[in-house]
Amino acid sequence: MLRPLMSPPRLQPGDTVAVVAPSGPVPADRLGAGVGHLRAWGLDVQVMPHVRDTHPVHGYLAGDDAARAADFQEAWLDPDVRAVLALRGGYGATRMVDLVDWDALAATDPKVLVGYSDCTVLHQAVALHLGVVSLHGPMPGTASFLASESAREHLRQTLFEPDGAQKLTGPRARTLVGGTARGVTTGGCVSLLTTSVGVGTTPPSAAGGIVLLEDVDERAYRIDSFLTHLLRAGWFDGALGVVLGSWQDCEPVEPVILDLLGPLGIPVLGELGFGHGPDPVTVPLGVVAELDADAGTLTLDQPALGPR
Repeated sequence: MLRPLMSPPRLQPGDTVAVVAPSGPVPADRLGAGVGHLRAWGLDVQVMPHVRDTHPVHGYLAGDDAARAADFQEAWLDPDVRAVLALRGGYGATRMVDLVDWDALAATDPKVLVGYSDCTVLHQAVALHLGVVSLHGPMPGTASFLASESAREHLRQTLFEPDGAQKLTGPRARTLVGGTARGVTTGGCVSLLTTSVGVGTTPPSAAGGIVLLEDVDERAYRIDSFLTHLLRAGWFDGALGVVLGSWQDCEPVEPVILDLLGPLGIPVLGELGFGHGPDPVTVPLGVVAELDADAGTLTLDQPALGPR
């Protein structure tokens, strides 16, 4: 049964944050632009040593696995760093997550992890090993962060002024299965959730949870296969509600989701707007929230981040 996680402290101007590249490489122009926005918020930005690397053989990776894990671990263990932000997704977190010394990280003060997409692997590991709330939100090396003022502002508010970011909705939010539910938020990119189950770095089920699901550039049959696997593995047993984000460049997936998850008899809200879409909202993972699928809202019981 999922339990609420510990909320790390909110940020304030002058704080140090670290940017890491646990997955794919980041173009230099996007790195500079993203860091510029973070500095405009009054943050001291530390770019970790291997962020600019590219794997010598596999160009889809930002450096080798050990280097990417070392950057993440060093950033988390640095007592001056208040938040760790993944620069982009892609692929690679599953290759480095087991190289992190999670026991060492658990002995430090909690801090904020921000990311989505491939960062789902790290969100799940942080929840399981560290018991800390994290933020499924836009990453500074992505087009949506750089192009969308609303996405940047919602992330900034969640980081600095989380009391004002407790009620989440979106212009395209719609009821798929009506009803209300209260549970602990969990989930992320469905393809990454599927490959994380059963390997020791993700909670064994979503029991007691409000499950967040989204993905990008997927065929309907593949979404079907991911959800079918999670259902067969018992991961949805005891889930209390489902909230869908964006499905950027995917085939229509709502009929598949209703076919497979509708029989669970729990509320399902469509298109809350988190994930790979053009204006992604930031959704905390590991907090108690009230899902009202009829009203199109997800309301946090308390701010995602705690006081200083």
